Amino acid sequence: MKNKTFWIFAILTISIISLAYGYTKLIVPKKEIAETAECHETPNTSEPSVFKPTIENKNKPSGKTPEGMVWIPGGEFSMGSNVEDESLCSIKGVTKDAAPIHRVYVDGYYMDKTEVTNEEFEKFVKATGYITVAEQKPTKEEFPTASEEDLVTGSVVFTPTPAAVNLNNFLQWWRYEPGADWRHPEGPQSTIKGKEKYPVVHVVYEDAAAYAKWAGKRLPTEAEWEFAARGGKTGNLYAWGNSLKPNGKFQANIYQGHFPIKDGDTGEDGFKGIAPTAQFAPNAYGLYDMAGNVWEWVNDWYSVDYYKSLAETGKTVKNPKGPDAYYDPSDPTEIKRVHRGGSFLCTDQYCTRYMVGTRGKGEIRSAANHVGFRCVKSI
Repeated sequence: MKNKTFWIFAILTISIISLAYGYTKLIVPKKEIAETAECHETPNTSEPSVFKPTIENKNKPSGKTPEGMVWIPGGEFSMGSNVEDESLCSIKGVTKDAAPIHRVYVDGYYMDKTEVTNEEFEKFVKATGYITVAEQKPTKEEFPTASEEDLVTGSVVFTPTPAAVNLNNFLQWWRYEPGADWRHPEGPQSTIKGKEKYPVVHVVYEDAAAYAKWAGKRLPTEAEWEFAARGGKTGNLYAWGNSLKPNGKFQANIYQGHFPIKDGDTGEDGFKGIAPTAQFAPNAYGLYDMAGNVWEWVNDWYSVDYYKSLAETGKTVKNPKGPDAYYDPSDPTEIKRVHRGGSFLCTDQYCTRYMVGTRGKGEIRSAANHVGFRCVKSI
Protein backbone atom coordinates (compact mmCIF):
# COMPACT_ATOMS: atom_id res chain seq x y z
CA MET A 1 0.00 0.00 0.00
CA LYS A 2 2.96 2.32 -0.15
CA ASN A 3 3.47 2.62 -3.88
CA LYS A 4 2.77 5.73 -5.95
CA THR A 5 -0.56 4.59 -7.31
CA PHE A 6 -1.91 4.18 -3.80
CA TRP A 7 -1.18 7.82 -3.09
CA ILE A 8 -2.92 8.84 -6.32
CA PHE A 9 -5.90 6.82 -5.12
CA ALA A 10 -5.73 8.31 -1.64
CA ILE A 11 -5.48 11.87 -2.87
CA LEU A 12 -8.53 11.41 -5.09
CA THR A 13 -10.46 9.76 -2.31
CA ILE A 14 -9.80 12.40 0.35
CA SER A 15 -10.74 15.32 -1.85
CA ILE A 16 -13.71 15.79 0.44
CA ILE A 17 -11.35 17.02 3.13
CA SER A 18 -9.64 19.78 1.20
CA LEU A 19 -12.60 22.13 1.53
CA ALA A 20 -11.44 23.47 4.88
CA TYR A 21 -7.71 22.91 4.99
CA GLY A 22 -6.00 24.76 2.17
CA TYR A 23 -4.17 27.41 4.15
CA THR A 24 -0.47 27.99 4.66
CA LYS A 25 -0.65 29.40 8.16
CA LEU A 26 1.65 27.51 10.54
CA ILE A 27 -0.23 26.23 13.55
CA VAL A 28 1.44 27.60 16.66
CA PRO A 29 0.24 28.20 20.21
CA LYS A 30 -2.34 30.96 20.53
CA LYS A 31 0.10 33.13 22.45
CA GLU A 32 2.38 33.18 19.39
CA ILE A 33 -0.56 33.65 17.03
CA ALA A 34 -1.58 36.71 18.96
CA GLU A 35 1.82 38.27 18.25
CA THR A 36 1.31 38.00 14.49
CA ALA A 37 -2.46 38.24 14.02
CA GLU A 38 -5.29 39.90 15.84
CA CYS A 39 -7.40 37.27 17.59
CA HIS A 40 -10.83 38.23 18.79
CA GLU A 41 -14.18 36.82 19.90
CA THR A 42 -16.10 38.46 17.06
CA PRO A 43 -15.05 38.06 13.40
CA ASN A 44 -14.60 40.94 11.00
CA THR A 45 -17.57 41.64 8.74
CA SER A 46 -17.59 43.31 5.37
CA GLU A 47 -20.08 46.01 6.31
CA PRO A 48 -22.70 46.91 8.91
CA SER A 49 -25.50 44.38 9.04
CA VAL A 50 -27.45 44.01 5.81
CA PHE A 51 -29.72 41.38 7.30
CA LYS A 52 -33.42 42.16 7.16
CA PRO A 53 -35.93 40.74 9.65
CA THR A 54 -36.98 37.11 9.43
CA ILE A 55 -40.71 36.74 8.74
CA GLU A 56 -41.95 33.33 9.87
CA ASN A 57 -45.01 31.61 8.46
CA LYS A 58 -47.85 31.42 10.95
CA ASN A 59 -49.60 28.28 9.72
CA LYS A 60 -48.92 25.00 11.51
CA PRO A 61 -49.69 21.46 10.36
CA SER A 62 -52.65 19.75 12.00
CA GLY A 63 -51.17 16.26 12.03
CA LYS A 64 -48.88 14.63 14.55
CA THR A 65 -45.21 15.59 14.41
CA PRO A 66 -43.13 12.64 13.16
CA GLU A 67 -41.03 10.97 15.85
CA GLY A 68 -37.63 12.57 16.32
CA MET A 69 -38.49 15.63 14.24
CA VAL A 70 -39.56 19.22 14.90
CA TRP A 71 -41.69 21.62 12.88
CA ILE A 72 -39.82 24.37 11.05
CA PRO A 73 -42.35 27.06 10.04
CA GLY A 74 -40.47 28.42 7.06
CA GLY A 75 -40.85 31.97 5.86
CA GLU A 76 -38.71 34.75 4.47
CA PHE A 77 -35.20 35.48 5.71
CA SER A 78 -31.81 36.90 4.82
CA MET A 79 -29.46 34.08 3.80
CA GLY A 80 -25.67 34.09 3.70
CA SER A 81 -22.80 35.66 5.61
CA ASN A 82 -20.84 38.91 5.58
CA VAL A 83 -17.96 37.45 7.61
CA GLU A 84 -14.63 38.35 6.01
CA ASP A 85 -12.26 36.05 7.91
CA GLU A 86 -11.92 32.30 7.90
CA SER A 87 -10.80 32.39 11.53
CA LEU A 88 -11.01 34.47 14.66
CA CYS A 89 -7.33 35.33 14.17
CA SER A 90 -7.91 37.40 11.03
CA ILE A 91 -6.77 34.72 8.60
CA LYS A 92 -8.45 35.37 5.28
CA GLY A 93 -10.21 32.33 3.92
CA VAL A 94 -12.83 31.11 1.51
CA THR A 95 -16.00 32.54 3.02
CA LYS A 96 -16.77 34.72 -0.03
CA ASP A 97 -18.96 31.98 -1.48
CA ALA A 98 -21.48 32.79 1.29
CA ALA A 99 -21.96 36.33 -0.05
CA PRO A 100 -23.83 38.38 -0.91
CA ILE A 101 -26.61 38.17 1.64
CA HIS A 102 -29.90 37.71 -0.21
CA ARG A 103 -33.58 37.21 0.57
CA VAL A 104 -35.07 33.72 0.40
CA TYR A 105 -38.45 32.20 1.18
CA VAL A 106 -38.97 28.55 2.18
CA ASP A 107 -42.17 26.62 2.88
CA GLY A 108 -42.59 24.91 6.24
CA TYR A 109 -41.25 21.38 6.83
CA TYR A 110 -40.24 18.92 9.51
CA MET A 111 -36.57 18.39 10.36
CA ASP A 112 -34.70 15.76 12.36
CA LYS A 113 -33.84 17.06 15.82
CA THR A 114 -30.38 15.53 15.55
CA GLU A 115 -27.99 14.18 12.99
CA VAL A 116 -28.82 10.61 11.97
CA THR A 117 -27.24 8.29 14.52
CA ASN A 118 -25.45 4.98 14.22
CA GLU A 119 -28.43 3.06 15.61
CA GLU A 120 -30.82 4.75 13.17
CA PHE A 121 -28.56 4.02 10.22
CA GLU A 122 -28.14 0.42 11.38
CA LYS A 123 -31.93 -0.09 11.28
CA PHE A 124 -31.87 1.07 7.65
CA VAL A 125 -29.03 -1.28 6.75
CA LYS A 126 -30.68 -4.25 8.44
CA ALA A 127 -33.98 -3.56 6.72
CA THR A 128 -32.56 -3.08 3.23
CA GLY A 129 -29.16 -4.77 3.09
CA TYR A 130 -27.70 -1.46 1.92
CA ILE A 131 -23.92 -1.30 1.43
CA THR A 132 -22.31 2.13 1.73
CA VAL A 133 -19.82 3.42 -0.81
CA ALA A 134 -16.96 3.11 1.72
CA GLU A 135 -17.77 -0.61 1.99
CA GLN A 136 -17.61 -1.14 -1.78
CA LYS A 137 -14.35 -1.95 -3.53
CA PRO A 138 -13.27 0.97 -5.76
CA THR A 139 -13.14 0.21 -9.47
CA LYS A 140 -10.60 0.82 -12.21
CA GLU A 141 -13.19 3.02 -13.92
CA GLU A 142 -13.12 5.36 -10.93
CA PHE A 143 -9.36 5.24 -10.40
CA PRO A 144 -7.69 4.18 -13.67
CA THR A 145 -4.17 4.98 -12.45
CA ALA A 146 -4.43 2.78 -9.33
CA SER A 147 -3.11 -0.79 -9.34
CA GLU A 148 -5.46 -3.64 -8.52
CA GLU A 149 -3.87 -4.23 -5.12
CA ASP A 150 -4.58 -0.64 -4.15
CA LEU A 151 -8.30 -0.86 -4.93
CA VAL A 152 -9.49 -1.71 -1.41
CA THR A 153 -12.49 -0.72 0.63
CA GLY A 154 -11.97 2.05 3.12
CA SER A 155 -12.43 5.69 3.95
CA VAL A 156 -10.62 8.74 5.28
CA VAL A 157 -9.72 9.20 8.95
CA PHE A 158 -8.32 12.23 10.77
CA THR A 159 -4.85 11.51 12.14
CA PRO A 160 -3.21 14.08 14.44
CA THR A 161 0.39 15.07 13.71
CA PRO A 162 3.22 14.59 16.24
CA ALA A 163 4.19 18.27 16.05
CA ALA A 164 3.11 21.59 14.54
CA VAL A 165 2.78 21.51 10.76
CA ASN A 166 2.17 23.92 7.94
CA LEU A 167 -1.41 23.74 6.73
CA ASN A 168 -0.62 23.81 3.02
CA ASN A 169 -0.82 20.00 2.80
CA PHE A 170 -3.86 18.40 4.42
CA LEU A 171 -2.45 14.92 3.70
CA GLN A 172 -0.34 15.44 6.81
CA TRP A 173 -3.33 14.85 9.09
CA TRP A 174 -5.66 12.72 6.99
CA ARG A 175 -5.08 9.11 5.97
CA TYR A 176 -6.92 6.67 3.78
CA GLU A 177 -7.67 3.80 6.13
CA PRO A 178 -8.47 0.41 4.55
CA GLY A 179 -11.49 -1.07 6.29
CA ALA A 180 -12.78 2.21 7.72
CA ASP A 181 -16.53 2.63 7.28
CA TRP A 182 -19.61 3.60 9.28
CA ARG A 183 -19.34 0.45 11.42
CA HIS A 184 -15.58 0.91 11.91
CA PRO A 185 -15.05 4.68 12.11
CA GLU A 186 -11.34 4.56 12.96
CA GLY A 187 -10.48 1.43 10.96
CA PRO A 188 -11.24 -2.31 10.99
CA GLN A 189 -10.27 -2.74 14.67
CA SER A 190 -12.69 -0.03 15.82
CA THR A 191 -16.40 -0.39 16.51
CA ILE A 192 -19.56 1.61 17.11
CA LYS A 193 -20.57 -0.59 20.04
CA GLY A 194 -21.52 1.77 22.83
CA LYS A 195 -21.74 4.63 20.33
CA GLU A 196 -25.29 4.08 19.18
CA LYS A 197 -26.20 7.72 19.84
CA TYR A 198 -23.22 9.13 17.94
CA PRO A 199 -23.83 10.56 14.47
CA VAL A 200 -23.19 8.10 11.67
CA VAL A 201 -20.09 9.03 9.64
CA HIS A 202 -18.25 7.72 6.57
CA VAL A 203 -21.41 8.27 4.51
CA VAL A 204 -21.27 9.86 1.08
CA TYR A 205 -24.07 11.84 -0.53
CA GLU A 206 -25.75 8.83 -2.15
CA ASP A 207 -25.68 6.93 1.16
CA ALA A 208 -27.43 9.81 2.91
CA ALA A 209 -29.98 10.16 0.11
CA ALA A 210 -30.70 6.42 0.18
CA TYR A 211 -31.37 6.50 3.93
CA ALA A 212 -33.62 9.54 3.56
CA LYS A 213 -35.70 7.84 0.84
CA TRP A 214 -36.09 4.69 2.96
CA ALA A 215 -37.20 6.79 5.94
CA GLY A 216 -39.83 8.61 3.86
CA LYS A 217 -37.84 11.82 4.10
CA ARG A 218 -35.30 13.72 2.01
CA LEU A 219 -32.14 15.74 2.43
CA PRO A 220 -32.72 19.45 3.11
CA THR A 221 -31.98 22.13 0.59
CA GLU A 222 -29.25 24.53 1.63
CA ALA A 223 -31.85 27.27 2.17
CA GLU A 224 -33.96 25.00 4.39
CA TRP A 225 -30.90 24.02 6.38
CA GLU A 226 -29.88 27.63 7.03
CA PHE A 227 -33.41 28.79 7.84
CA ALA A 228 -33.66 26.02 10.42
CA ALA A 229 -30.21 26.70 11.86
CA ARG A 230 -31.04 30.37 12.38
CA GLY A 231 -34.03 29.44 14.53
CA GLY A 232 -36.11 32.41 13.45
CA LYS A 233 -33.43 34.88 14.50
CA THR A 234 -32.07 37.54 12.18
CA GLY A 235 -28.41 37.65 11.18
CA ASN A 236 -26.84 35.92 14.17
CA LEU A 237 -23.30 34.59 13.82
CA TYR A 238 -24.14 31.27 15.44
CA ALA A 239 -27.18 29.03 15.79
CA TRP A 240 -27.43 30.18 19.43
CA GLY A 241 -26.60 33.89 19.16
CA ASN A 242 -23.68 36.22 18.55
CA SER A 243 -21.25 35.17 21.29
CA LEU A 244 -19.09 32.10 20.71
CA LYS A 245 -19.16 31.29 24.43
CA PRO A 246 -22.16 32.86 26.18
CA ASN A 247 -21.49 32.94 29.91
CA GLY A 248 -18.09 31.41 29.16
CA LYS A 249 -19.52 28.11 27.91
CA PHE A 250 -19.12 26.51 24.48
CA GLN A 251 -22.39 25.73 22.71
CA ALA A 252 -21.07 23.24 20.16
CA ASN A 253 -18.52 20.47 19.76
CA ILE A 254 -15.62 22.15 17.97
CA TYR A 255 -11.84 21.98 18.28
CA GLN A 256 -10.05 23.90 21.02
CA GLY A 257 -6.26 23.92 21.24
CA HIS A 258 -3.49 23.45 18.71
CA PHE A 259 -4.72 21.86 15.49
CA PRO A 260 -3.82 19.23 14.25
CA ILE A 261 -1.29 18.17 16.87
CA LYS A 262 -1.66 14.90 18.78
CA ASP A 263 -3.49 15.59 22.04
CA GLY A 264 -3.88 19.17 20.84
CA ASP A 265 -7.64 19.23 21.36
CA THR A 266 -8.10 20.41 24.93
CA GLY A 267 -11.73 19.35 25.03
CA GLU A 268 -12.79 22.56 26.72
CA ASP A 269 -16.27 22.06 25.27
CA GLY A 270 -16.48 18.68 27.04
CA PHE A 271 -15.40 16.48 24.14
CA LYS A 272 -12.17 15.51 22.41
CA GLY A 273 -13.21 14.34 18.99
CA ILE A 274 -16.70 13.40 17.92
CA ALA A 275 -19.51 13.51 20.49
CA PRO A 276 -22.90 11.86 20.92
CA THR A 277 -25.76 13.88 19.49
CA ALA A 278 -27.72 16.41 21.59
CA GLN A 279 -25.01 17.20 24.14
CA PHE A 280 -25.57 20.96 23.93
CA ALA A 281 -28.68 23.09 24.21
CA PRO A 282 -30.92 23.14 21.11
CA ASN A 283 -31.52 26.26 19.08
CA ALA A 284 -34.81 28.16 19.13
CA TYR A 285 -36.49 25.55 16.90
CA GLY A 286 -35.40 22.63 19.08
CA LEU A 287 -32.61 21.46 16.76
CA TYR A 288 -29.37 20.06 18.16
CA ASP A 289 -25.85 20.32 16.77
CA MET A 290 -26.54 22.75 13.95
CA ALA A 291 -22.90 23.74 14.46
CA GLY A 292 -19.94 21.46 15.01
CA ASN A 293 -19.78 17.71 15.66
CA VAL A 294 -20.10 16.58 12.02
CA TRP A 295 -20.60 18.31 8.70
CA GLU A 296 -24.02 17.64 7.19
CA TRP A 297 -24.83 16.83 3.57
CA VAL A 298 -27.53 18.95 1.93
CA ASN A 299 -29.11 18.36 -1.45
CA ASP A 300 -27.73 21.36 -3.38
CA TRP A 301 -24.95 21.17 -5.92
CA TYR A 302 -22.11 23.48 -4.95
CA SER A 303 -21.55 26.55 -7.12
CA VAL A 304 -19.12 29.22 -6.07
CA ASP A 305 -21.23 32.04 -7.53
CA TYR A 306 -24.74 30.75 -6.83
CA TYR A 307 -25.52 33.36 -4.18
CA LYS A 308 -24.41 36.10 -6.53
CA SER A 309 -26.81 34.87 -9.20
CA LEU A 310 -29.70 34.83 -6.72
CA ALA A 311 -28.94 38.30 -5.38
CA GLU A 312 -28.77 39.73 -8.89
CA THR A 313 -32.43 38.86 -9.48
CA GLY A 314 -33.34 41.56 -6.97
CA LYS A 315 -36.20 39.37 -5.76
CA THR A 316 -36.97 37.13 -2.83
CA VAL A 317 -36.24 33.67 -4.22
CA LYS A 318 -38.86 31.06 -3.33
CA ASN A 319 -37.75 27.58 -2.28
CA PRO A 320 -34.37 27.60 -4.06
CA LYS A 321 -33.04 24.12 -4.75
CA GLY A 322 -29.52 25.10 -5.71
CA PRO A 323 -27.84 25.40 -9.11
CA ASP A 324 -28.45 22.89 -11.88
CA ALA A 325 -24.88 21.62 -11.71
CA TYR A 326 -21.63 21.86 -9.78
CA TYR A 327 -19.46 24.85 -10.66
CA ASP A 328 -16.09 25.89 -9.26
CA PRO A 329 -13.40 27.03 -11.74
CA SER A 330 -10.71 26.58 -9.09
CA ASP A 331 -11.55 22.87 -8.79
CA PRO A 332 -13.14 21.71 -12.07
CA THR A 333 -12.15 18.04 -11.89
CA GLU A 334 -14.44 17.06 -9.00
CA ILE A 335 -18.21 17.05 -8.51
CA LYS A 336 -19.35 18.42 -5.17
CA ARG A 337 -22.45 19.15 -3.17
CA VAL A 338 -22.82 21.50 -0.24
CA HIS A 339 -21.98 20.67 3.37
CA ARG A 340 -23.25 22.75 6.27
CA GLY A 341 -22.50 23.22 9.97
CA GLY A 342 -18.80 22.50 10.43
CA SER A 343 -17.44 19.65 12.55
CA PHE A 344 -15.52 18.70 15.68
CA LEU A 345 -12.37 19.62 13.73
CA CYS A 346 -13.33 23.25 13.09
CA THR A 347 -11.03 25.56 15.02
CA ASP A 348 -10.90 29.29 15.66
CA GLN A 349 -7.30 29.24 14.43
CA TYR A 350 -8.31 29.03 10.79
CA CYS A 351 -11.68 27.35 10.14
CA THR A 352 -14.77 28.82 11.74
CA ARG A 353 -17.44 27.48 9.46
CA TYR A 354 -19.59 26.58 12.41
CA MET A 355 -20.82 30.15 11.83
CA VAL A 356 -24.37 29.72 10.70
CA GLY A 357 -24.25 31.43 7.27
CA THR A 358 -21.01 29.92 6.01
CA ARG A 359 -20.66 26.97 3.64
CA GLY A 360 -18.66 23.83 2.97
CA LYS A 361 -18.54 21.39 0.06
CA GLY A 362 -17.67 17.78 -0.53
CA GLU A 363 -16.99 15.43 -3.43
CA ILE A 364 -20.14 13.36 -3.74
CA ARG A 365 -18.52 9.91 -3.45
CA SER A 366 -15.89 10.69 -0.82
CA ALA A 367 -16.43 9.80 2.84
CA ALA A 368 -14.68 10.77 6.06
CA ASN A 369 -15.08 10.46 9.82
CA HIS A 370 -16.36 14.02 10.26
CA VAL A 371 -19.25 14.03 7.78
CA GLY A 372 -22.85 12.93 8.46
CA PHE A 373 -26.36 14.22 7.72
CA ARG A 374 -29.91 14.84 8.93
CA CYS A 375 -33.22 14.71 7.05
CA VAL A 376 -36.35 16.78 6.46
CA LYS A 377 -39.93 15.91 5.54
CA SER A 378 -42.37 18.01 3.58
CA ILE A 379 -46.05 18.20 4.51
